[in-house]
Amino acid sequence: MSDDTTKEPRTLEELGDAEAECRRCPLYGPATQVVPGQGPSSAHLMLVGEQPGHEEDLQGVPFVGPAGRVLGQALEEAGIDRRRVFITNAVKHFKFEQRGKRRLHKRPNTYEIDRCRWWIAIEKAIIKPKVVVALGATAARSLLGKSVTISSVRGDILTQSDGTPLVVTIHPSYLLRIDDADDRAREYRRFVEDLRSSRDAVGA
Repeated sequence: MSDDTTKEPRTLEELGDAEAECRRCPLYGPATQVVPGQGPSSAHLMLVGEQPGHEEDLQGVPFVGPAGRVLGQALEEAGIDRRRVFITNAVKHFKFEQRGKRRLHKRPNTYEIDRCRWWIAIEKAIIKPKVVVALGATAARSLLGKSVTISSVRGDILTQSDGTPLVVTIHPSYLLRIDDADDRAREYRRFVEDLRSSRDAVGA
């Protein structure tokens, strides 16, 4: 699927097939495969991360690496069943820099984020979530169509252009980069509270 005139997928299966053929930006070239969203089409809560990482690129499943394990634990503590949540990424292919045998994560640029917004819009149209959670600044940029700082919007329930409520919080990978144990624990508790707020907003 290369442009917006192509017929839009109407099911998650059709969407996955279309994403696998995506050439909307160059990131498909070096990546192992596309990583589509995962979860039930009836999900009330939709979580959007930044992009697949090394493990996600190899397995073709979102949030299965270290950040995914942090997210899974936080969801459980927030009282959210991960199996009932739709989890995806703002950018569907892994962007990286090769360093020897290692592939180091590189943040998607504005062009790549905006080209992939097409897929996010279709996911939202299929899922029809009651609440969307942006995990990090890249996801927030994709969902809002503009750059925001996490600190300026965290704790608020925003409204997207289509009227869907949006909660903005950190990406769980941020927690993995905090060296001080007390700081990490404090930020983790705040992250769980953000997820709990999104759960409560679903029931509102």
